[in-house]
Amino acid sequence: MVDIFSKKKRSEIMSKIRGKNTKLEMLVFHELRKRGIYFQKYYRTEFGTPDLTLPRKKIAVFVDGDFWHGYQFSKNKSKLPKKYWQKKIQDNIDRDRKTRKRMRGVGWKVLRVWEHQLIEDFDNTIESIVNFIA
Repeated sequence: MVDIFSKKKRSEIMSKIRGKNTKLEMLVFHELRKRGIYFQKYYRTEFGTPDLTLPRKKIAVFVDGDFWHGYQFSKNKSKLPKKYWQKKIQDNIDRDRKTRKRMRGVGWKVLRVWEHQLIEDFDNTIESIVNFIA
């Protein structure tokens, strides 16, 4: 499948995709702070960089985008335009799995929240994060 954009335009589009401080992450951060929950954003651990962390309690929460982190990847894999993207997403899935396993192995509590969960039911998803932290 041929890209409909020039290399320059595609580069411009891709440069606007954020890995940190996405709109959904910012909404989650704002809501948790509003509730008096103090955390660190993007705290570096030896295993990875969770989106929000309570280091003393060893609690980490990942807010993962459906596309980039492979939600229902096996079902949607054939829709991806190139082998590059299939490998890219599969590598992300493998890295995420390894990171969570290693963190849990040294005593961290890890929660993963999907983009679609926040979009479909923001309030209940926030409650699940609050309950997880408490």
